[in-house]
Amino acid sequence: MIWLLAIIVLILLIGGGIWGWLLVAGVLGTANVTDKPSAMQHIAQLMHTYDITPIEVDSAFHSHATTDSGDARRGKGDIAKTLFAYLGGVFIFSGISTYIGMFWGSMGSTMRVFMTLGVGYVLLVVLVSALREKKYPKLILPLTLACVFMMTFGWFVLVYEVYPQGANWRAVVLFVFGTMTVHQAALFSQYPRTILAFTALFFVYGFIHVGLDMLDVPITYIAIILGASLFLVGTALEKTPHRVLAEPALLIGSGWLNGGLFDRIAIATAGNWASVIIGASVMSTAYGWHKAGRYPRLTAFGYFVGSIMAYSGLFDLVQNTSVELLYIVVTASMLYVCVVLQSRVMLLTTVIAMLSFIGYYSAEHFANSLGWPVTLILMGVVFLGIGTMAIKVKKRWLGHEGDASGR
Repeated sequence: MIWLLAIIVLILLIGGGIWGWLLVAGVLGTANVTDKPSAMQHIAQLMHTYDITPIEVDSAFHSHATTDSGDARRGKGDIAKTLFAYLGGVFIFSGISTYIGMFWGSMGSTMRVFMTLGVGYVLLVVLVSALREKKYPKLILPLTLACVFMMTFGWFVLVYEVYPQGANWRAVVLFVFGTMTVHQAALFSQYPRTILAFTALFFVYGFIHVGLDMLDVPITYIAIILGASLFLVGTALEKTPHRVLAEPALLIGSGWLNGGLFDRIAIATAGNWASVIIGASVMSTAYGWHKAGRYPRLTAFGYFVGSIMAYSGLFDLVQNTSVELLYIVVTASMLYVCVVLQSRVMLLTTVIAMLSFIGYYSAEHFANSLGWPVTLILMGVVFLGIGTMAIKVKKRWLGHEGDASGR
């Protein structure tokens, strides 16, 4: 029972971490769509990311009404069939799990292996049949997840029952992940589904991670190696039918890689320098995606995380030094960058960083001074006036340019 709970917690942590990061990235990415021009830009980015042509968009737009009417006419029997298939699968899996949980302590070794690994292989047979028949495409995902879960758990149970006193857990994980890698790679070679590509990659990287750990490779170098390779894999996935995996692969790969680099730089120099360098690196990566017109959610998330790291590290570097005011110069310069890039996320972090520094600097050097807040207000009025004049000059210049072209 302890093994079952451990596997469930592991899957929840991995799944929650992956989709939690994507949820945050999605929220930051969709926040930029607030009007028609930004919506058009977002649509253009999606078309560029998924290689969608204007002809395909026009065809999908005009066939939308026909598809909706066809879906509305779908028979109730088909809906009931799908519903009862899902309910049946849920109750079967719940019954097996409940039986294992209730009678695990009284089972013998053979029964434990049969109820876990045996059930996993039964699900594998059902999965292969569904993949061959192609009659139930919506059952492929739950069947794959249930099969992978039961088979992984079953292999752990088998090893524990054969070697109950074994203390080398890394060797056990290496064996189980290697076996599951072979299983999933063989399935994917015959049935190239996206979910099978995901499970194969999961077990491949788990196998490599544990193997490098057994070779006493430092964890930071493991993170750098696997992060860089996963980033390249994500880039390659973009050109395949499994491009839906490219975005999470790039997210996890870049996080893995920059996490390892952060540790190495912090060891070699200091944490604040590592924060500035890695923050700038993350923003550079986001800028590359931004210029390519791909992955708007990852772009916004990269700007957000990178700017926070860079601003916090820079403040720690210049605090209580003779170049403290360099911070306000950098943040003011970044405001210009935010306007040019039209990044609301980075604009938010930049404004917060600037206001926080002004508050800190005022408390440190101008406490109980009336002149300083008045000076800040006057500077703000001057900048507002300059901005208004710049807008008027630009409009007038555009008007003259239009008249000249009309002539």
